[in-house]
Amino acid sequence: MEKKVLFTASTYSHIVHFHLPYLREFARLGWRVDVACGGQPMDIPAARQVIHLPLEKSMTAPANFSAAAQLRKVLRRERYDLIITHTALAAFFTRLAATGVPCKLICVCHGYLFDEDTPRLRHNILMEAEHLTAPHTDLLLTMNAADLRTARRFGLGKRIASIPGMGVDFPALDAQAGGGPALRKDLGLTGEDFVLLYPAEFSQRKSQATLIRAMPLLPDRVKLLLPGQGALLKSCQELARRLRVDHRVIFPGQAGGMGAWYAAADCAVTASRSEGLPFNVMEAMHAGLPVVATAVKGHTDLLREGESGLFFPYGDQQALALALRRLLHRPGLCRALGTEGQRSVEPYGLDWVLPQVMAAYGEVVDL
Repeated sequence: MEKKVLFTASTYSHIVHFHLPYLREFARLGWRVDVACGGQPMDIPAARQVIHLPLEKSMTAPANFSAAAQLRKVLRRERYDLIITHTALAAFFTRLAATGVPCKLICVCHGYLFDEDTPRLRHNILMEAEHLTAPHTDLLLTMNAADLRTARRFGLGKRIASIPGMGVDFPALDAQAGGGPALRKDLGLTGEDFVLLYPAEFSQRKSQATLIRAMPLLPDRVKLLLPGQGALLKSCQELARRLRVDHRVIFPGQAGGMGAWYAAADCAVTASRSEGLPFNVMEAMHAGLPVVATAVKGHTDLLREGESGLFFPYGDQQALALALRRLLHRPGLCRALGTEGQRSVEPYGLDWVLPQVMAAYGEVVDL
């Protein structure tokens, strides 16, 4: 009988951008591969069936409970051998839907959205959600040291292990890098410009506003590229206008072919509140860019201060500007950080990581 696996995530884009190699690998092994997710519909190659879920970002949104009820009907009908769930929102409602359904379930934690600095009410709600669904989690896979400690301390899965992310397709980035000079020209950037890049969804957690607030503290030749969409895009655009740096902050919208964007930049920046193991940082490191990042989990797992990157405290635009001024005045430091980052990120490539993740999956079901 054909084995069946269901992948779930909060959005189609998360599946498309991060998990297609795993869908294809299961298909290659003869499994039927289905996907259930929310957000803007996209084509998902290798998926036999795609189930659209009406997921909304707020944990308590009524639509999410409707999505769980819908998914529960699918699980009872299809009788999957394995469910692999990704992203915090989808992971909770998938495990809620799977309660009492005979099926192995793997939860891949892309970064807990709570820590010791999270407001108590939010922390308690998110932690309780993990406690509630832990008994239905046959294997919990974490990506950074802080989340692994949290999961083990509070017993957030029947079995708990760590993986080095989902793997970055470095050859694909390399194939796109040749478009960097043309992209830089198309964006109106000159050879004198020092170009910062932060590709991310516009959200409170990603904190693009911190980067924009740092721009008045930096020389005019510093330009900031912020590819992406999201709920806070318009407010960030307004902030740039209000601070009179809108001519130095570029909002190109959703971007593809990220290899060209890294090749067009001089430095990668990230202002995030927390991460799992961020693709944008690993991609920038592979491209040989120096990285200036918040000193938070995920970033501190990838970077070493003064060796492969520079850190600043979350929300501190003055410390961010100071770190960037160090790079502006010390080109040799830029090169050294980029070279060491490129070397140290090699173990996170897809060719290395995919077999490790598939081996972890294979500890739950016979592949």
